[in-house]
Amino acid sequence: MKPQTLHCHTTFCDGADSPAAMAAAAFAAGCGAIGFSGHSPLPGQEAWAMDPARVADYRRAVMELKAEYAGRMEVYLGLEQDFYSPDTGPDWDYKIGSVHCLLMPDGTQLPLDESAATLASGVQRWFGGDWNALARDYYERMARVDTVTGGEIVGHFDLITKFNENMAQFDEGDPAYREAAFAALDELAGRGRIFEINTGAISRGYRTAPYPAAFLLRRLAEKGGRITFSSDTHSAGTVLYGYREAVQLARDCGFSSCWYLTARGFAEGPLPVV
Repeated sequence: MKPQTLHCHTTFCDGADSPAAMAAAAFAAGCGAIGFSGHSPLPGQEAWAMDPARVADYRRAVMELKAEYAGRMEVYLGLEQDFYSPDTGPDWDYKIGSVHCLLMPDGTQLPLDESAATLASGVQRWFGGDWNALARDYYERMARVDTVTGGEIVGHFDLITKFNENMAQFDEGDPAYREAAFAALDELAGRGRIFEINTGAISRGYRTAPYPAAFLLRRLAEKGGRITFSSDTHSAGTVLYGYREAVQLARDCGFSSCWYLTARGFAEGPLPVV
């Protein structure tokens, strides 16, 4: 099967390149499909979220590419819907459900992937320095991310580990951390949600392995969970970044198939050839 990437950002949010440039790169890389997943509008996070005034233009640009590549490569109109974003309606080919920040009791938004310092400061301020308390808060939301956002795909499931290479911030082997993560994973897998194996933090130099971590992928395989592959690309040069290694990781963790978006919805198929 040809690979596809359904997690793709452009200049309509925090991406570096236009939809046309991203589509051209995906086609040149041999993708069977590209899905655009602009960040949903999110008040307070305007630096990376889509401007509500640009959503109609975003739709139009993707639909034009859908027509341009018809018969050569599938183009899908998607959205990365954040847990705290306003409802964007059902008129999308698919949605990725993600949690990029946590809403604190006083209304402050704690960004989870802005920087290591911002996250560490937030954990100190709001959770008394207890990273497992952060994990419980985060994974409680992740457990509901599909019902809140309408996302068929679970975005970067363990995003709070973005800056945790070599356990720099906390121990992912801590039973309390794993309990919180497993509880959310089991709920989402039980509802048939598709987890992306996401290589985006690798291409941007933060991690050396995809989301989710291998121990989570093994748990997902044991639960009969579903996966897809995404580069979470923000530039034309990374549309399939790290896919070969991600596919091998999936095999090593017990997966022999993955899920592809088609004109009739998501369908199971063999692992992609990259």
